[in-house]
Amino acid sequence: MSETLVSAPAGRRRERFLLLPPSLVELTLVRFREFWREPEAVFWVFIFPILLAAGLGIAFESRPAERLRIAASDVALAQRLAIEPSLTVEVMTPAAAEQALRRGRILLYASRDAAGALRLRYDENVAEARAARLLAERAAERAAGARELVPVAEDVVREPGSRYIDFLIPGLLGLNLMGSGMWGIGFAIVDARRKKLLKRLLASPMSRTEYLLSFLLSRLALLLVEVFALLGFGVWIFGVPVRGALWELLAICVLASLTFTSLGLLIASRARTIEAASGLMNFVMLPMWVFSGVFFSSERFPDAMQPFIRLLPLTAVNEALRRNMLEGAPLVSLGPQAAVIASWLVISFITALRLFRWR
Repeated sequence: MSETLVSAPAGRRRERFLLLPPSLVELTLVRFREFWREPEAVFWVFIFPILLAAGLGIAFESRPAERLRIAASDVALAQRLAIEPSLTVEVMTPAAAEQALRRGRILLYASRDAAGALRLRYDENVAEARAARLLAERAAERAAGARELVPVAEDVVREPGSRYIDFLIPGLLGLNLMGSGMWGIGFAIVDARRKKLLKRLLASPMSRTEYLLSFLLSRLALLLVEVFALLGFGVWIFGVPVRGALWELLAICVLASLTFTSLGLLIASRARTIEAASGLMNFVMLPMWVFSGVFFSSERFPDAMQPFIRLLPLTAVNEALRRNMLEGAPLVSLGPQAAVIASWLVISFITALRLFRWR
C-alpha cells in the first residue's frame, strides 16, 4: 500500500512535467521500450550509418593527385613527354597500345605521323583522358623549347568542406532520418495490425490521434542519440565541419524526423501485411535514394527533372543540412527547404489520421 502511495504522485508529477495526457505518455514509453528491445533496429539506426560513413570516407579519402598513365611509340618521344610530372609514360607498340586503351590500362597513346607531327589517340568521353591529352601537349611544347605565355603562380589550399566525406555525412544523416522514421514506424504499426493488437487497443479509451502521436514523440526521444552518433563520428574521425549553430542543425533534424515519421504513418495506415508495407516503403523511398543527392549531387540530373527533385522531402532535408553544416547558413535563409519539409509533415499526418484503420 505504501508503495502505491509513493509511486502514484511520482507518476502524476511526470505527467504534469511533460504536459501530456497520461495515455499518450504511456504509449510513447511503450514505443521507446519496443525499439531498444530489438537489436536489429538498434544496429540499422545507430551502427550501420557509421560503418557506411567509415567505408565510403576511407574509399574516397582525399589523396594527392595520381599520375596519369599514357604510352608512347618510341623511347625518344616517351622521354619528351616524361618531363611532365603528372604523367607516367611507357613505350608500347601500336598493337599493344590498342589493347591497353580498350582495357583502360592507359589513357592515351602518343606517336608521330609521316610528317613528324604529334598524334594522340584517346577516348574523348573519359575525363582523365582529356586531361592526359592537355598534359601531353604541354609536355611536347616544353620539350620543343616553347615558353609559357602567361606566368602562373599556384596558391594551394586544403579547406574542410569540399571533400567527398563532407558532402556525404549530411546526406547519410538525412538518409538515416528517413529510414529510421519510415521503416521503424511503418513496420511497427503493420506488425501490430497483423497480430491483431490494434484491435485490442480499439477497445481502450484512446483516440487514433494519441496513438499516432506516440510514434512521433518516440522518434524525438531517439533523435539526439541518432544525430550525435553519426555527426560525432564524422567530426571526430574525418574532421567534418559544422559551421552553423548546433541548435539550428537540431531543429532541421527534428522537423525532418517528424516528416518522415508522418510518411511512415501514412504508408502504414491501411497496409495489413509486412509484404505490402515493404513494397509501399520501397516505392516511396527509392526515388529519394536515387534523386535526393545522398551519395552524389542531385544537380547531375537534367534540368527538366529538377522541379520534381526539389519537391522531394529528402532533397530539401539534405540541402538544409549541407547548407547549415558546410556553409553556416542560418535557419532564416533555409525558408524554401523548411517549407517543403513542413508541407510534407502536415499533409502526411493529416492524411494518415483520415485513412488510419485499426483492423
